[in-house]
Amino acid sequence: MPKTMRAAQLVAYNQPLEIREVEVPQPQGEAVLVKIGGSGLCHSDLHLMHAEIPMLPYLPFTMGHENAGWVEAVGEQVQGFAPGDPVAVFGGWSTKPDRFTWLGEEQLTDVTKWVGIGQPGGYAEYLLVPTYRYLLPLEGLQPVEAAPLTDAGLTPYRALKKLLPDLYPGSTVVIIGVGGLGQFGVQYARALTPSCTVVAIDVDENKLRIARDLGADETINSRQADPVERIKAMTGGEGAQGIVDFVGADTTMQQAYQMAGRQAKVVFVGLAGGSFPFGTRLLNEATFTTSSWGTLAELSEVLALARKGVAKPHIQRVRFEEMNQAFEDLAHGRIEGRAVLVP
Repeated sequence: MPKTMRAAQLVAYNQPLEIREVEVPQPQGEAVLVKIGGSGLCHSDLHLMHAEIPMLPYLPFTMGHENAGWVEAVGEQVQGFAPGDPVAVFGGWSTKPDRFTWLGEEQLTDVTKWVGIGQPGGYAEYLLVPTYRYLLPLEGLQPVEAAPLTDAGLTPYRALKKLLPDLYPGSTVVIIGVGGLGQFGVQYARALTPSCTVVAIDVDENKLRIARDLGADETINSRQADPVERIKAMTGGEGAQGIVDFVGADTTMQQAYQMAGRQAKVVFVGLAGGSFPFGTRLLNEATFTTSSWGTLAELSEVLALARKGVAKPHIQRVRFEEMNQAFEDLAHGRIEGRAVLVP
């Protein structure tokens, strides 16, 4: 095993990533060293790079929270995994002994311990995972396709599951924003709510075309038509029963609020920093909530769906030298699915 490795690190805010040579960490105890087979580029990393979400513990820092690969080396207390095993890495790491950890909701306990945000991430050739308990066997999936499932696949899955108790046959599910996460949202909505009408909303006609290919019954280009009026017309004035906003801008949040039907569930996922005025004018018992990443158990369900062909990531492979251009494309909406670093 080499002593050093390449890593794409953020050296200064508002600056491109730099490819640097850093030390390969050594696993001890329950820790596992994973050779990265794929690490997804996430829009939230753009917020970190520009200090819009000031959470990085130090600089230079290696981001990358969507990771999969092969076990390279294990600590002396590791059980059930051996070098060469293909694995997905759950990223909601935590060391807090609180009720959310005990409930398996570790992603809600301490964001400062998350991989790629509080601890060095996978934009490197190797990743040190603090415990083998954060690994899931891939069982037939390839690391490059599994990497985006750990966030871009997991986050929409948790959000869509929140809708299920409020849906009924013939109701309408709306996915706002069909980029990397929203495309998974369309697939889950189609698979988990087969008796519902799935509607995708975006400003990009190419992404709407992909949404149709993934199973959306209807698509709305919100630059060309008022999505609230369209949803109301489709539903006989009722509104949608389930809505997930993967954008989170002022406009989309307001649209979600206005198109919600009676006792609807609206889940806000996108981190565009939006808000909307919530008042008593809407007296239809609609519920508004947020959703944060997902659990280890939910990630196992996402991987199972991927093995069944339900969760199909649309991947653009990226080399170290192409990462800054890929982030530039991501910032301007030019990535159709998920860009994935393949070292």
